[in-house]
Amino acid sequence: MADDKQKAPARRGAKVPSGAARSGHSWKHTLRSWFGSHRDSARQALERLRLNPLSSAMTILVMTIVLALPMGLAVLIGQVERLGVDWQRAAQLSVYLIEDVETATAASLLAEVRALEQVSEAHLLDPELALAEFKQHSGMGDALDQLAYNPLPAVIIVTPSSIEGGASTLEPLRDQLTALSGVDQVQIDLLWIERLTGILALLERFTGGLAVLLVLALLLVMINTIRLAIEGRRDEIVVIKLVGGTDAFVRRPFLYIGVLYGLLAGLLAWLLLAIGMGWLNNTVRDLAELYQSDFALTGMPVIDGLTLVAGAMLLGLVGAWLAVGRHIADIQPE
Repeated sequence: MADDKQKAPARRGAKVPSGAARSGHSWKHTLRSWFGSHRDSARQALERLRLNPLSSAMTILVMTIVLALPMGLAVLIGQVERLGVDWQRAAQLSVYLIEDVETATAASLLAEVRALEQVSEAHLLDPELALAEFKQHSGMGDALDQLAYNPLPAVIIVTPSSIEGGASTLEPLRDQLTALSGVDQVQIDLLWIERLTGILALLERFTGGLAVLLVLALLLVMINTIRLAIEGRRDEIVVIKLVGGTDAFVRRPFLYIGVLYGLLAGLLAWLLLAIGMGWLNNTVRDLAELYQSDFALTGMPVIDGLTLVAGAMLLGLVGAWLAVGRHIADIQPE
Protein backbone atom coordinates (compact mmCIF):
# COMPACT_ATOMS: atom_id res chain seq x y z
CA MET A 1 0.00 0.00 0.00
CA ALA A 2 2.81 2.35 0.95
CA ASP A 3 4.58 1.59 -2.31
CA ASP A 4 1.41 2.30 -4.23
CA LYS A 5 1.01 5.63 -2.44
CA GLN A 6 4.58 6.49 -3.30
CA LYS A 7 4.12 5.56 -6.97
CA ALA A 8 0.83 7.43 -7.36
CA PRO A 9 2.36 10.93 -7.32
CA ALA A 10 4.92 9.80 -9.85
CA ARG A 11 2.19 8.52 -12.13
CA ARG A 12 0.19 11.68 -11.68
CA GLY A 13 3.30 13.78 -12.33
CA ALA A 14 4.03 11.83 -15.52
CA LYS A 15 0.69 12.91 -17.00
CA VAL A 16 1.31 16.59 -16.39
CA PRO A 17 3.13 18.14 -19.42
CA SER A 18 6.29 20.08 -18.81
CA GLY A 19 6.50 23.89 -19.03
CA ALA A 20 8.11 23.73 -22.49
CA ALA A 21 5.39 21.40 -23.75
CA ARG A 22 2.65 23.64 -22.38
CA SER A 23 4.39 26.65 -23.96
CA GLY A 24 4.68 24.95 -27.35
CA HIS A 25 1.05 23.86 -27.25
CA SER A 26 -0.06 27.37 -26.31
CA TRP A 27 2.05 28.92 -29.10
CA LYS A 28 0.60 26.61 -31.75
CA HIS A 29 -2.91 27.16 -30.48
CA THR A 30 -2.46 30.94 -30.59
CA LEU A 31 -1.06 30.79 -34.12
CA ARG A 32 -3.93 28.59 -35.33
CA SER A 33 -6.44 30.94 -33.72
CA TRP A 34 -4.76 33.94 -35.37
CA PHE A 35 -4.82 32.35 -38.83
CA GLY A 36 -8.38 31.17 -38.32
CA SER A 37 -9.52 34.65 -37.33
CA HIS A 38 -7.89 36.23 -40.37
CA ARG A 39 -9.30 33.53 -42.63
CA ASP A 40 -12.79 34.21 -41.35
CA SER A 41 -12.30 37.95 -41.79
CA ALA A 42 -11.17 37.47 -45.38
CA ARG A 43 -14.23 35.32 -46.06
CA GLN A 44 -16.48 37.97 -44.60
CA ALA A 45 -14.88 40.58 -46.86
CA LEU A 46 -15.41 38.40 -49.94
CA GLU A 47 -19.00 37.79 -48.90
CA ARG A 48 -19.52 41.51 -48.52
CA LEU A 49 -18.31 42.10 -52.09
CA ARG A 50 -20.51 39.28 -53.37
CA LEU A 51 -23.64 40.58 -51.66
CA ASN A 52 -23.11 44.14 -52.98
CA PRO A 53 -21.83 43.62 -56.54
CA LEU A 54 -23.01 46.95 -57.97
CA SER A 55 -21.59 49.24 -55.28
CA SER A 56 -18.41 47.17 -55.12
CA ALA A 57 -17.97 47.34 -58.90
CA MET A 58 -18.47 51.12 -58.91
CA THR A 59 -15.90 51.60 -56.16
CA ILE A 60 -13.38 49.35 -57.93
CA LEU A 61 -13.89 51.14 -61.26
CA VAL A 62 -13.34 54.55 -59.65
CA MET A 63 -10.17 53.27 -57.99
CA THR A 64 -9.03 51.77 -61.30
CA ILE A 65 -9.31 55.09 -63.13
CA VAL A 66 -7.60 56.96 -60.31
CA LEU A 67 -4.71 54.46 -60.33
CA ALA A 68 -4.37 54.07 -64.10
CA LEU A 69 -4.13 57.77 -65.02
CA PRO A 70 -0.96 58.79 -63.14
CA MET A 71 0.68 55.39 -63.61
CA GLY A 72 0.07 55.48 -67.35
CA LEU A 73 1.56 58.98 -67.63
CA ALA A 74 4.57 57.92 -65.56
CA VAL A 75 5.21 54.86 -67.76
CA LEU A 76 4.92 56.92 -70.97
CA ILE A 77 7.28 59.61 -69.67
CA GLY A 78 9.77 56.97 -68.56
CA GLN A 79 9.83 55.34 -71.98
CA VAL A 80 10.17 58.67 -73.81
CA GLU A 81 13.03 59.56 -71.43
CA ARG A 82 14.69 56.30 -72.42
CA LEU A 83 14.40 57.38 -76.03
CA GLY A 84 15.99 60.74 -75.15
CA VAL A 85 18.89 58.99 -73.42
CA ASP A 86 19.45 56.82 -76.51
CA TRP A 87 19.49 59.92 -78.69
CA GLN A 88 21.88 61.67 -76.33
CA ARG A 89 24.29 58.76 -76.65
CA ALA A 90 24.19 59.37 -80.41
CA ALA A 91 24.82 63.11 -80.02
CA GLN A 92 27.33 64.59 -82.42
CA LEU A 93 29.17 67.80 -83.20
CA SER A 94 29.21 69.16 -86.74
CA VAL A 95 32.54 70.82 -87.60
CA TYR A 96 32.02 73.03 -90.68
CA LEU A 97 35.23 73.71 -92.59
CA ILE A 98 36.02 76.90 -94.44
CA GLU A 99 34.79 77.23 -98.01
CA ASP A 100 36.88 75.66 -100.79
CA VAL A 101 39.12 73.82 -98.31
CA GLU A 102 41.61 71.56 -100.03
CA THR A 103 41.30 67.80 -99.74
CA ALA A 104 44.72 67.44 -98.10
CA THR A 105 43.87 70.12 -95.54
CA ALA A 106 40.55 68.44 -94.74
CA ALA A 107 42.29 65.09 -94.26
CA SER A 108 44.86 66.72 -91.97
CA LEU A 109 42.10 68.33 -89.92
CA LEU A 110 40.33 64.97 -89.63
CA ALA A 111 43.49 63.41 -88.21
CA GLU A 112 43.83 66.26 -85.68
CA VAL A 113 40.22 65.85 -84.58
CA ARG A 114 40.60 62.10 -84.14
CA ALA A 115 43.65 62.68 -81.96
CA LEU A 116 41.67 64.70 -79.42
CA GLU A 117 41.05 62.90 -76.11
CA GLN A 118 37.32 63.68 -75.93
CA VAL A 119 36.61 62.37 -79.42
CA SER A 120 35.31 58.84 -79.79
CA GLU A 121 35.18 58.82 -83.59
CA ALA A 122 35.08 61.26 -86.48
CA HIS A 123 34.52 61.06 -90.21
CA LEU A 124 34.71 63.55 -93.07
CA LEU A 125 31.65 64.43 -95.11
CA ASP A 126 32.82 66.07 -98.34
CA PRO A 127 30.59 68.70 -100.06
CA GLU A 128 29.36 66.31 -102.77
CA LEU A 129 28.28 63.69 -100.24
CA ALA A 130 26.74 66.35 -98.01
CA LEU A 131 24.70 67.68 -100.94
CA ALA A 132 23.53 64.15 -101.84
CA GLU A 133 22.36 63.51 -98.27
CA PHE A 134 20.63 66.90 -98.13
CA LYS A 135 18.78 66.10 -101.36
CA GLN A 136 17.68 62.76 -99.96
CA HIS A 137 16.36 64.06 -96.62
CA SER A 138 15.07 67.50 -97.57
CA GLY A 139 12.86 66.53 -100.52
CA MET A 140 14.23 69.51 -102.48
CA GLY A 141 16.20 67.52 -105.03
CA ASP A 142 14.73 69.26 -108.12
CA ALA A 143 15.43 72.73 -106.72
CA LEU A 144 18.97 71.85 -105.70
CA ASP A 145 19.70 70.51 -109.20
CA GLN A 146 19.17 74.03 -110.53
CA LEU A 147 22.07 75.43 -108.49
CA ALA A 148 25.13 76.47 -110.45
CA TYR A 149 27.49 75.36 -107.66
CA ASN A 150 27.50 73.34 -104.47
CA PRO A 151 26.88 75.74 -101.53
CA LEU A 152 27.57 73.16 -98.81
CA PRO A 153 30.98 73.08 -97.09
CA ALA A 154 32.93 70.03 -96.06
CA VAL A 155 31.88 68.79 -92.61
CA ILE A 156 33.59 66.62 -90.02
CA ILE A 157 31.03 64.69 -87.95
CA VAL A 158 32.41 64.16 -84.43
CA THR A 159 31.05 61.68 -81.90
CA PRO A 160 32.19 62.60 -78.36
CA SER A 161 33.41 59.92 -75.98
CA SER A 162 31.11 61.14 -73.20
CA ILE A 163 28.07 63.41 -73.01
CA GLU A 164 27.33 63.23 -69.29
CA GLY A 165 26.11 66.65 -68.24
CA GLY A 166 24.59 67.54 -71.60
CA ALA A 167 25.65 70.32 -73.94
CA SER A 168 27.66 72.10 -71.23
CA THR A 169 30.04 69.11 -71.13
CA LEU A 170 30.67 69.44 -74.87
CA GLU A 171 31.47 73.16 -74.81
CA PRO A 172 35.21 72.67 -74.06
CA LEU A 173 35.44 70.24 -76.98
CA ARG A 174 33.62 72.71 -79.19
CA ASP A 175 36.11 75.41 -78.24
CA GLN A 176 39.03 73.09 -79.07
CA LEU A 177 37.54 72.26 -82.46
CA THR A 178 36.77 75.90 -83.25
CA ALA A 179 40.41 76.84 -82.56
CA LEU A 180 41.70 74.47 -85.25
CA SER A 181 42.98 76.08 -88.43
CA GLY A 182 40.57 75.67 -91.34
CA VAL A 183 37.41 75.36 -89.17
CA ASP A 184 34.61 77.85 -89.84
CA GLN A 185 32.17 76.96 -87.04
CA VAL A 186 31.14 74.09 -84.77
CA GLN A 187 27.54 73.16 -83.93
CA ILE A 188 26.45 70.92 -81.06
CA ASP A 189 23.57 68.70 -82.19
CA LEU A 190 22.17 68.25 -78.69
CA LEU A 191 20.24 71.39 -77.82
CA TRP A 192 16.89 70.12 -79.09
CA ILE A 193 17.29 66.95 -77.02
CA GLU A 194 17.87 69.10 -73.93
CA ARG A 195 14.69 70.99 -74.72
CA LEU A 196 12.87 67.65 -74.93
CA THR A 197 14.37 66.67 -71.57
CA GLY A 198 13.13 69.93 -70.05
CA ILE A 199 9.61 69.32 -71.34
CA LEU A 200 9.67 65.78 -69.96
CA ALA A 201 10.84 67.08 -66.57
CA LEU A 202 7.89 69.47 -66.54
CA LEU A 203 5.48 66.67 -67.41
CA GLU A 204 7.03 64.45 -64.76
CA ARG A 205 6.48 67.10 -62.08
CA PHE A 206 2.91 67.60 -63.28
CA THR A 207 2.32 63.85 -63.10
CA GLY A 208 3.68 63.76 -59.55
CA GLY A 209 1.32 66.52 -58.44
CA LEU A 210 -1.59 64.85 -60.20
CA ALA A 211 -0.75 61.54 -58.52
CA VAL A 212 -0.82 63.17 -55.07
CA LEU A 213 -4.25 64.69 -55.73
CA LEU A 214 -5.64 61.44 -57.10
CA VAL A 215 -4.26 59.43 -54.18
CA LEU A 216 -6.04 61.79 -51.78
CA ALA A 217 -9.22 61.35 -53.80
CA LEU A 218 -8.81 57.58 -53.67
CA LEU A 219 -8.40 57.67 -49.88
CA LEU A 220 -11.57 59.75 -49.58
CA VAL A 221 -13.46 57.26 -51.74
CA MET A 222 -12.21 54.38 -49.64
CA ILE A 223 -13.02 56.12 -46.36
CA ASN A 224 -16.56 56.87 -47.52
CA THR A 225 -17.07 53.31 -48.78
CA ILE A 226 -15.90 51.72 -45.54
CA ARG A 227 -17.94 54.20 -43.49
CA LEU A 228 -21.11 53.15 -45.34
CA ALA A 229 -20.20 49.50 -44.82
CA ILE A 230 -19.79 50.10 -41.08
CA GLU A 231 -23.13 51.90 -40.84
CA GLY A 232 -24.79 49.02 -42.64
CA ARG A 233 -23.51 46.61 -39.97
CA ARG A 234 -23.96 48.83 -36.93
CA ASP A 235 -26.39 46.47 -35.18
CA GLU A 236 -24.09 43.51 -35.79
CA ILE A 237 -21.13 45.44 -34.37
CA VAL A 238 -23.13 46.35 -31.25
CA VAL A 239 -23.98 42.67 -30.66
CA ILE A 240 -20.35 41.62 -31.14
CA LYS A 241 -19.21 44.19 -28.58
CA LEU A 242 -21.91 43.07 -26.14
CA VAL A 243 -20.54 39.53 -26.14
CA GLY A 244 -16.99 40.73 -25.60
CA GLY A 245 -15.68 41.33 -29.11
CA THR A 246 -12.77 43.77 -29.25
CA ASP A 247 -12.37 46.70 -31.63
CA ALA A 248 -9.54 44.80 -33.36
CA PHE A 249 -11.86 41.84 -34.01
CA VAL A 250 -14.56 44.13 -35.41
CA ARG A 251 -12.04 46.12 -37.46
CA ARG A 252 -10.37 43.22 -39.23
CA PRO A 253 -13.06 42.36 -41.89
CA PHE A 254 -13.27 46.00 -42.97
CA LEU A 255 -9.49 46.16 -43.42
CA TYR A 256 -9.69 43.10 -45.64
CA ILE A 257 -12.42 44.81 -47.67
CA GLY A 258 -10.05 47.73 -48.29
CA VAL A 259 -7.22 45.39 -49.30
CA LEU A 260 -9.51 43.44 -51.66
CA TYR A 261 -10.74 46.65 -53.27
CA GLY A 262 -7.14 47.71 -53.80
CA LEU A 263 -6.11 44.31 -55.17
CA LEU A 264 -8.93 44.13 -57.70
CA ALA A 265 -8.54 47.79 -58.74
CA GLY A 266 -4.76 47.38 -59.12
CA LEU A 267 -5.11 44.28 -61.30
CA LEU A 268 -7.78 45.94 -63.42
CA ALA A 269 -5.65 49.09 -63.81
CA TRP A 270 -2.68 46.93 -64.85
CA LEU A 271 -4.80 45.20 -67.49
CA LEU A 272 -6.21 48.51 -68.69
CA LEU A 273 -2.74 50.03 -69.05
CA ALA A 274 -1.40 46.95 -70.87
CA ILE A 275 -4.25 47.15 -73.39
CA GLY A 276 -3.85 50.93 -73.71
CA MET A 277 -0.11 50.66 -74.34
CA GLY A 278 -0.67 48.09 -77.05
CA TRP A 279 -3.33 50.24 -78.69
CA LEU A 280 -1.15 53.38 -78.51
CA ASN A 281 1.95 51.58 -79.77
CA ASN A 282 0.66 51.42 -83.35
CA THR A 283 0.40 55.21 -83.53
CA VAL A 284 3.81 55.65 -81.89
CA ARG A 285 5.45 53.36 -84.44
CA ASP A 286 3.88 55.27 -87.35
CA LEU A 287 5.14 58.55 -85.89
CA ALA A 288 8.63 57.16 -85.27
CA GLU A 289 8.90 55.93 -88.87
CA LEU A 290 8.43 59.50 -90.07
CA TYR A 291 11.67 60.35 -88.23
CA GLN A 292 13.51 57.25 -89.48
CA SER A 293 13.37 55.70 -85.99
CA ASP A 294 12.42 52.21 -84.87
CA PHE A 295 11.23 53.41 -81.45
CA ALA A 296 8.26 51.56 -79.99
CA LEU A 297 6.62 51.34 -76.60
CA THR A 298 7.65 48.28 -74.60
CA GLY A 299 4.23 47.85 -73.02
CA MET A 300 3.49 47.80 -69.31
CA PRO A 301 6.62 46.63 -67.44
CA VAL A 302 6.01 43.80 -64.97
CA ILE A 303 7.81 45.64 -62.15
CA ASP A 304 5.61 48.69 -62.65
CA GLY A 305 2.53 46.48 -62.72
CA LEU A 306 3.46 44.75 -59.47
CA THR A 307 4.24 48.12 -57.90
CA LEU A 308 0.84 49.39 -59.02
CA VAL A 309 -0.97 46.43 -57.45
CA ALA A 310 1.02 46.62 -54.21
CA GLY A 311 0.45 50.38 -53.96
CA ALA A 312 -3.28 49.95 -54.59
CA MET A 313 -3.53 47.35 -51.82
CA LEU A 314 -1.64 49.61 -49.44
CA LEU A 315 -3.87 52.58 -50.26
CA GLY A 316 -6.96 50.41 -49.73
CA LEU A 317 -5.63 49.29 -46.36
CA VAL A 318 -4.75 52.84 -45.27
CA GLY A 319 -8.13 54.21 -46.34
CA ALA A 320 -9.97 51.42 -44.54
CA TRP A 321 -7.86 51.89 -41.41
CA LEU A 322 -8.61 55.62 -41.31
CA ALA A 323 -12.34 55.00 -41.65
CA VAL A 324 -12.54 52.06 -39.25
CA GLY A 325 -10.42 53.59 -36.50
CA ARG A 326 -12.77 56.54 -36.21
CA HIS A 327 -16.23 55.03 -36.71
CA ILE A 328 -15.96 51.73 -34.85
CA ALA A 329 -14.80 53.48 -31.67
CA ASP A 330 -17.98 55.58 -31.82
CA ILE A 331 -20.23 52.51 -31.86
CA GLN A 332 -20.76 51.40 -28.28
CA PRO A 333 -23.48 49.20 -26.73
CA GLU A 334 -26.03 51.17 -24.71
